[in-house]
Amino acid sequence: MAKVELKQPIVNEIADTVKDAKAAILVKYLGVTVEQDTQMRKELRENGIVYKVYKNTLMKRAFEGTDFAQLDSHLDGPNALAVSTQDAVAPARLLAKYVKNYKPFEFVGGVVEGKYYGADELAELAKVPSREVLLGRLFGSMQSPIANFARVLKQIAEKDGAPAEAPAAE
Repeated sequence: MAKVELKQPIVNEIADTVKDAKAAILVKYLGVTVEQDTQMRKELRENGIVYKVYKNTLMKRAFEGTDFAQLDSHLDGPNALAVSTQDAVAPARLLAKYVKNYKPFEFVGGVVEGKYYGADELAELAKVPSREVLLGRLFGSMQSPIANFARVLKQIAEKDGAPAEAPAAE
């Protein structure tokens, strides 16, 4: 079998992985111990993020004709690829913790929803809370005025002499 035929399944695997991806982030992984890498991979996997190390030339081929081709200039040296098809910010948010704790580990670049982000921009993007947290804050802020209005109505009713509760029967 020719070398190209042996590598084509890997290129197809990468292409399938990024086909429906909302985010793909490249990181330099040198200096990370096996134990640290195992812990990181486990957490990424639990959050629906695919994290793999591929050869740069194979990633370059798989990215051809996609938004992720913007990462081609970073495809040199030891890179790992983190891909999410569900939450666009999740890979940056989770990897930022490891970038902070494991000094040689660093962001290289990424494409999130079709837009290229450099290493510094990814660090800023990682500070965005998850969708669930943002929805919780939204609903909390919507509920607050209603609760305040209900308290004011109760206080007005009590002030006008109407009992707040019905007297207990003896």
